Amino acid sequence: MSLRRWLILIASFAATIGASVYIVWKGWAKGGAPPTIPLAVHALAFAAVLAEVVTRTVKLQWSAGALHIPLKFWTSMRVCLGGDFAASVTPARSGAEPARYFVLSEAGVSPANNVLLLFTELFLEMSSLAVLCVILAFAFHGSGRVVQLMTAMVGGYAIVVLSIGAIGLFLAKRNAHGPPPTWAVAIGLHAGRWRTIQKSLRSLRTGINALKHARFGMLFAAALSSMVHVSLRLAVLPIIALAMDPNLPLAQLVLWPLVFLYGGAVAPAPGGGGAVEASFNWAFSGVMTPAQLGGALVWWRFYSFYLYILLGALAARGSVLKVLRNQQHGRLHAKAGTNAGTKAGTKTS
Repeated sequence: MSLRRWLILIASFAATIGASVYIVWKGWAKGGAPPTIPLAVHALAFAAVLAEVVTRTVKLQWSAGALHIPLKFWTSMRVCLGGDFAASVTPARSGAEPARYFVLSEAGVSPANNVLLLFTELFLEMSSLAVLCVILAFAFHGSGRVVQLMTAMVGGYAIVVLSIGAIGLFLAKRNAHGPPPTWAVAIGLHAGRWRTIQKSLRSLRTGINALKHARFGMLFAAALSSMVHVSLRLAVLPIIALAMDPNLPLAQLVLWPLVFLYGGAVAPAPGGGGAVEASFNWAFSGVMTPAQLGGALVWWRFYSFYLYILLGALAARGSVLKVLRNQQHGRLHAKAGTNAGTKAGTKTS
């Protein structure tokens, strides 16, 4: 990454950690130290994280198996954790899919199968998330605004992602060959960038045709695994908070993290830049005591965010940083090519 991006990342993480420190300090001043969480509860939260990673790994492996794509368990885990790490250190989680693509490519997965697998996995994620939202909305129908906000934000997030996939399918059928259309030129997609997009569109079209031969039983099992792994991520805050106070409302402990995890994905700053911490403080300030709120925030963020960065860094090693550097070099080369073309046009005229 460039120096500028490193500085943005450092500033964003400083804001994120600073927001947590401020909330804990404010709670300490008002209500004393956060309640002590038993070691067994920490072990249970850590086990939930590991189970979530394993379940997500199995989901990706089963998705690959359904599409007749060979994928080892350890490779599948590296893809998942590498995507987590890249998502945590890039604005709006923009590095997740390139990192996952790169790790799959390193494992020898062809570009066509790569695009197909990631598209299918994302489709299963969004579909299972939409179903889970409906289930939670019925289960906690009397929980007021949090249900409405959860349905609006997470449902909207799923609709946007699925709409992007639908647009990709439409373009794959109409624009996989030939010069860039007028609308693409208007938004700055010159011939070089458009050829790169067309290559992905052709891979996507080839992959969609391959879906006709998919093993739908394994796809259904992968969808169920997707629901399980999301449920495990939602279990972390109740595990921590209910150990502090068993009388806290379960509905809010389950539903608000769903809003934070998927709503926070659109935050422009890497790691949220303190937006998740501020939202957590706003959502639970009337539910938890100040001391409970600070303790719950710190440990929930550790098990739902910082631990994934550590696991991702260990699993992906230098692969993620390499793809981020490649992204930066690609932008520099594209800019240089554009400038060269502009200069050539100027001389010709």
